[in-house]
Amino acid sequence: MDLILCHQTADFDALGAAVGLSCLKVGSRIVLTGGAHPAVRDFLALHRDEIALLELRSVNEKKIRSLIVVDNQQIDRLGKAAEWFKLPQINTIELYDHHLNTVSDIPTTFKQLEPVGATTTLIVEKMQQENIYPNPIEATIMALGIHVDTGSLTFPQSTSRDAKALAWLMEMGANLKTIAEYCDPGFSLQLQQLFTESLEKLQTKTVRGYQVAWVLLSTENFVSGLSNLAERLIELTESDALLFAHSYHKRHNDKPYPDGRLTVIGRTKIEGTNLSQLFTVYGGGGHSQAASLMLRDVEPEEMLNQLVTEFIAQIPQPLTARDLMSSPVRTIRPETTIEQAQRVLFRYGHSGLSVVDENDCLVGIISRRDLDLALHHGFSHAPVKGYMSRQLKTINPETLLPDIESIMVTYDVGRLPVIDDNKLVGIVTRTDLLRQIHQERKDVKDENGHRVPTVSCLLPSIRDRLAPPIWKLLQKTAKLAQEKGWHLYIVGGAVRDLLLTEKDDKIMLQDIDLVVDGFHRSADVGAGVELASTLQKMFSNARLSVHGEFQTAALLWHKDPEFGSLWIDIATSRTEFYPYPAANPEVEASSIRQDLYRRDFTINALAVRLTPPREGELLDFFGGILDLRSRQIRVLHANSFIEDPTRIYRAVRFAVRLKFEIDPQTEAYIRYAIESGVYERLRLENQVAPALTTRLKAELKYILEANYWQSALRLLADLDALRCLHSQITLNEEIWWQIRYASRWLKYLDPDNNLGHWLIRLEVLISQITSRERSKIAANLQLPKDSIERLKHLSQNEIEIKTKLQKCQKSSEKVRLLNTYKLPDLILIAVQSNKNIRHIIWQYLTKWSDIHAPLNGNDLKTMGYQPGPKYKAVLSELLNKTLDGEIYSKEEAELLVKEMMNNET
Repeated sequence: MDLILCHQTADFDALGAAVGLSCLKVGSRIVLTGGAHPAVRDFLALHRDEIALLELRSVNEKKIRSLIVVDNQQIDRLGKAAEWFKLPQINTIELYDHHLNTVSDIPTTFKQLEPVGATTTLIVEKMQQENIYPNPIEATIMALGIHVDTGSLTFPQSTSRDAKALAWLMEMGANLKTIAEYCDPGFSLQLQQLFTESLEKLQTKTVRGYQVAWVLLSTENFVSGLSNLAERLIELTESDALLFAHSYHKRHNDKPYPDGRLTVIGRTKIEGTNLSQLFTVYGGGGHSQAASLMLRDVEPEEMLNQLVTEFIAQIPQPLTARDLMSSPVRTIRPETTIEQAQRVLFRYGHSGLSVVDENDCLVGIISRRDLDLALHHGFSHAPVKGYMSRQLKTINPETLLPDIESIMVTYDVGRLPVIDDNKLVGIVTRTDLLRQIHQERKDVKDENGHRVPTVSCLLPSIRDRLAPPIWKLLQKTAKLAQEKGWHLYIVGGAVRDLLLTEKDDKIMLQDIDLVVDGFHRSADVGAGVELASTLQKMFSNARLSVHGEFQTAALLWHKDPEFGSLWIDIATSRTEFYPYPAANPEVEASSIRQDLYRRDFTINALAVRLTPPREGELLDFFGGILDLRSRQIRVLHANSFIEDPTRIYRAVRFAVRLKFEIDPQTEAYIRYAIESGVYERLRLENQVAPALTTRLKAELKYILEANYWQSALRLLADLDALRCLHSQITLNEEIWWQIRYASRWLKYLDPDNNLGHWLIRLEVLISQITSRERSKIAANLQLPKDSIERLKHLSQNEIEIKTKLQKCQKSSEKVRLLNTYKLPDLILIAVQSNKNIRHIIWQYLTKWSDIHAPLNGNDLKTMGYQPGPKYKAVLSELLNKTLDGEIYSKEEAELLVKEMMNNET
């Protein structure tokens, strides 16, 4: 176990450096050795589950192998963790710090001390060197570390390296709004006095779950710096919006204004409100969330009240627990053992479980931390009822988002059960809340640099880009879902392709995935099938196909005048679990969020809601939009390729087809999965692995029949991904030449692609391994029977042809030999043979096989010869003589026939 130690009363720099190191050292855990600054403590109340934290009391000292200390060089600042440095099994101790004039008493095997403004900067530079990329939450934490320790680059110790590190973290998605919440600028004495007065006079009102605050201050002179005061005031009071009014009568130089002045500074965090719009009417302006206004000769209090009233009218109805919650909820009984509960957590990737009694009433919650502690103390067989939390905070489906956030921060709870009519109908987790907050706060700009909301109505865009019949079909489907109380989403590749389509272009989608999500309103596992069945009755020309194992249904049109060959998959939102690598997933009904999480890449984990309310809402929980813009393929989680190796081939297919790049971290995951040897072990153990057989064949077919197959195959080879087929399959120069040579022959000899060119390319690729192994591979991939036989007898046929051709002197002898083989066999043998053999086979296929005898059976009958066994011998001899250049004309053929017939008599 590798532990990263933060000093007692950890600050953001220590935490940021630790988070960065946890990205660099996979599997390491962060330990807070004794408390944290209040701001850090508040931050962790929301974000604890996003980083690899381990409780100090949960550490098993026997498993510690290495220690890493950040932002500290004194062992007495590590509390009880100081004793771990004496453990005999510790093999490495690393230290990273930026305090150069500190006496260090920590023994180390590696130490990095450099004159930068924050320790986090050193770690960011290491991440850049090793091409390790943080997610937005990790980037935000590290950016906070640099901001706080450098005073947002204003402290004397700040360096250009800190600025470059911050810039990189912003590129990685660091959330500026979150950073602003936890940074702490200072005040002048006058501002401190006004700040105290502001707190005393502040008025507040809760509107639709949001706290709106306003205050009016009066001074003789104008005071500068009030915008910073307003920023501090809104943060300290935890208000969602603030109107800060300042009334004054004199300029800086004490010269009085002829009439009074009123300055109003506005700040809002409420999505959907627009201060610029509000203030512009009165001659002010700014941004939607930060604006200001200066008025003359008005009654200050009356004007402020009017602005507050108008602002409140802007506030939209916020999201509720029903919109955020995950449903159905994974539950266990109180008698479930700690070990069983841990397995459930592992299977579904949750951070906690709800405990219900025999009546399905909620009786407790047990978190991963609770389970870790119980296992640490050896109580794996104890029931969870002894460790679960019973004093629960719960909410109902209509609880507003701001109230949910307030409860989580106030009580430091990571999950809130949603109760309706005494039944557990859903759960809102920190992750659900943070995703929504992050999505609302994300600044996304268009090509002109203007801010656009991440969640926006895409229905007009979809309508304008889709063929009208398909748009009408989607509308009808959405209406049917709405009537049943379900939500309907268009998901995956269709959303991706719509977003990539130019604004004025039309797209005739022929493959659409729809997901039904009904929360707790009767959308059971059969909802997708039910909706598809209803649609099929309305469109009788569509064929319905139901896949019960995966809870999906498909509607298929074939060369329809309106829809073309449209394929629509309709499924209930579901989650999946892979029981072992490369297996088919086991699926269960779940929420739309979990349904999107099970998908392969961020660009395919996008959804657009088709049903009201908020129809047209884009769901992007994993940064898919940013990846579309940066044109990169990024996987959702680290074990994705171990669970399903076909995703490696899909990554390559999308990268080449869309002209995207595979992001460095995703490529590292691919290489790790391949180098782990897990696929080869499954093959050798003959374990059923659909992702290495039928599903892999499907991906190979997609790639090898596409017009970009050469680029895709080269990329697969560069990634060593051909080893998913067999450990000895490579794309060396010889095989690469053979595949391309075979393709050229196929293009000439089979222009209509009747043979399946992709299959011949695959056979050439497989042919490099032994006969026994290639037969196994062909059978595992469930290739056609003739393909399996062809690969099985390839070596034998190759030897036979090469040996016998050497003995053939005449063209007719060569034709007689090669006539016994089919075209695919000859192509496979030709590309593996020397130039002479290849030339003979080419001559046969392009010239000799088209040569016919000058006479046929009807000609012999016309000459007066009665049909009989002699015909075959005569015609065969005629063909041989023609092939060998001994006869050329019909007349010469007739003379030969007469001679042969006379000899017979």
